[in-house]
Amino acid sequence: MHDDQQFLETVVKALVDHPESVKISRTVDEMGVLLTLDVHAEDMGKIIGRSGNTAKAVRTLLRVVGMKHDARVNLKINEPEGGRVIHGDKTESFDDGKEEEVSAEPKSLDDAIDDLKI
Repeated sequence: MHDDQQFLETVVKALVDHPESVKISRTVDEMGVLLTLDVHAEDMGKIIGRSGNTAKAVRTLLRVVGMKHDARVNLKINEPEGGRVIHGDKTESFDDGKEEEVSAEPKSLDDAIDDLKI
């Protein structure tokens, strides 16, 4: 196993609740190295992190590992089957289990800002 793939596996398995479900594939082409990550649906929130910060941090660290070997390393995180469930006019997200209304009409900027206020 290559250093970048081993590094990613070690980090991801330390973060998730289902380490046995972690699968990483590695491909190399003219663009560099692409690591593709598959995890259990319940672990997606842990891998992505709030506002994607955990995924960004892992990608940054992978770039550093790649630089050590003069390689460009990118990470693709596959959304697992059953990651998001859509029920008619509602959608349920896998990370918090809360349902939120889905409207066919886009919200106004004021409505969207009001939704963000706690």
